[in-house]
Amino acid sequence: MTQDLLPVTRIPRTGLPPRALVVGDPLRAALVGAKLEDAQEVSYHREYRVFSGSWKGVPVVVASHGVGAPGAILLFQELADAGVRTFLRFGTAGAMKPGIGDGDLVIAEAAVRDDGVTQQLLPPEYPAVSSPEAVLALQRAAREAGAPHHRGIVWTRAAFQPGLLPLFSYEGAGLAAIEMELSALLVTASLRGLVAGGVVVIDGANADELVDEANPLSTGHYDPHREIVAAGVERGAVVSLEALRLLAENEAGTDDEEYGV
Repeated sequence: MTQDLLPVTRIPRTGLPPRALVVGDPLRAALVGAKLEDAQEVSYHREYRVFSGSWKGVPVVVASHGVGAPGAILLFQELADAGVRTFLRFGTAGAMKPGIGDGDLVIAEAAVRDDGVTQQLLPPEYPAVSSPEAVLALQRAAREAGAPHHRGIVWTRAAFQPGLLPLFSYEGAGLAAIEMELSALLVTASLRGLVAGGVVVIDGANADELVDEANPLSTGHYDPHREIVAAGVERGAVVSLEALRLLAENEAGTDDEEYGV
């Protein structure tokens, strides 16, 4: 019945698992969903494609939110309305400093709120921070998987590529990566008292490198469809799902020292 579905994403109001892995691409949602036991497609409306199943006995949701924070935050809000209490975002990003290579994972400790939507919800001084337990779970999962990974602050930015306006630079500020949705998730989670974090796969350099010198409005030589990125996505999917399992164990009473960090 219509009244049993939430209005924007068309997901059911009740019955979803309390832990969610959120991704940008609906196809990636299907690829990650295929790793679940007893996987089933719950809904597919607009960019919001949702699967449910279990990972090593832990029930989870895998859902896509599309590109950009204004649309993504609608999924985060409606999943929370439907009872999800733990969120991990698994996406792709551009590296922001040397030593972080293509296919590497970056585990977000916090995010710069340049997302184009949370500035309209609350003051800019309000932070976008990951839950410490989410950071530790992701780090442990990455270590156990042998996945190259880094921890740091990411820049969530609404514009995918530079335009004619000057681009404020965070060079020298120690940021690890640039992406488009995470700060909206972290702010939503903090406001609602939820657990949230994120990990991204590096698929190229920072936004400045997307500029084609012959045409500053083009995307230049950016190519996220390389084998090294695909391998990183495969590792990141397993790391993200395993981190959700670790978080579930922690909620069940496992000592924080079990994270091994």
